Amino acid sequence: MTEVVAGSAAWLGRGLSCVCAQRRESDARPSFDLTPVQEECLLRLQSRIDVPYESLVPEHQEALRALWNAAFPEEELRGLISEQWKEMGWQGKDPSTDFRGGGFISLENLLFFARNFPDLLRKQEGDRSVWEYPFAVAGVNITFMLIQMLDLEAVKPRTLVGATFLKFLAENESAFDLIYCITFKLMDHQWLSMRASYMDFNLGRDQILDDKKET
Repeated sequence: MTEVVAGSAAWLGRGLSCVCAQRRESDARPSFDLTPVQEECLLRLQSRIDVPYESLVPEHQEALRALWNAAFPEEELRGLISEQWKEMGWQGKDPSTDFRGGGFISLENLLFFARNFPDLLRKQEGDRSVWEYPFAVAGVNITFMLIQMLDLEAVKPRTLVGATFLKFLAENESAFDLIYCITFKLMDHQWLSMRASYMDFNLGRDQILDDKKET
């Protein structure tokens, strides 16, 4: 499964880069009208985006436990409100307070990433210290950043990148989760190249956002 996700992520990243490069070489104005399939896929994704994280909803509780188990399979979680969550990079002992900017989809994204890129989740890639940035909070930030960058709350795309993304979404409903993984890996790579510290988190995150906007 990991190889499939990694291959799909690479394909998606190349596709977005190629289309954006073609746009810079052409003065033609693209059409941002959606096909019925694209419109349906966008509406489904927007429905996911609109779901807030609710700490009392059993499905949300189970997803949070699943995230913990993916990150720390050998350590039992003592409670959904616990000092243990700080080990994963949450700001406090109650992760629900960090989901306000990203909603339930940010937890879904983190869980998708954790299940398919466990080495990065456990900081096993590259020459690094034990814990350079708040992993979980970084993930919520990436979800929010992508929603804004791809203009996913609009009725239809207003940028070429947004329109291109919806073409991929119509072909693969996991496209948002995949581009999330691409972005997370890019941020982590940038982090290593910058030799950044925990205190540089906002700078590293903003640099990734600027780089993606330029492409």
